[in-house]
Amino acid sequence: MNLFKEIIFLLRKEFKLEWRQKYALSGILLYVLSTVFIIYISFQRVSPQLWNVLFWIIMLFASINAVVKSFVQESGHRQLYYYQLANPIAILLSKMLYNASLLLLLSVLTFSALSFIAGNPVEEAGQFSLALLLGSLGFSITFTFVSAIAAKADNSSTLMAILSFPVVIPILLLLVNLSAHSIGLLQSTMIGRDIMLLASVDLILVALGLVLFPYLWRD
Repeated sequence: MNLFKEIIFLLRKEFKLEWRQKYALSGILLYVLSTVFIIYISFQRVSPQLWNVLFWIIMLFASINAVVKSFVQESGHRQLYYYQLANPIAILLSKMLYNASLLLLLSVLTFSALSFIAGNPVEEAGQFSLALLLGSLGFSITFTFVSAIAAKADNSSTLMAILSFPVVIPILLLLVNLSAHSIGLLQSTMIGRDIMLLASVDLILVALGLVLFPYLWRD
């Protein structure tokens, strides 16, 4: 089986497992709706600046809850079974693509719920959609690979938080700037640079994951 077919097969497996169990999706819905409800009862009026910050805070913590299970929840026996059957690169890419799809759905749900409660300040829908896409990819790539590293340690949740923090902060800063442009908070002409930087960070993280994960997988 070639690499592309392995990725498709493993990706279908991830979606089937999620459809059967629905743990991640139900937990994400509960988190997003409860957080938006707290915002609704806590603020009389949400300014565009506050809307932008609240959106990415919700996305950050929801992404961690959604992606942390990628490798941590799998037992050593299952990982050994995958090791005998599949290419490690196919395993990593399939989980990244699945998590990116999940986070993109999460971002749409968060945007819809927050817009319904606090209004929709977005002026440039195309720029904001691009920020959602690049942000979903960035969070997925980062947290998936860190989850793979943390799964090899005993205290995996603490290790994941420590390893994720320095990587996710640059992504988060670029996403806040991009969405601020789409909302109209910033009028700078540097939006093209921010998009290129965010896309470059995503590509660098993918490349690092593809290079390092096969060595981690053999451990």
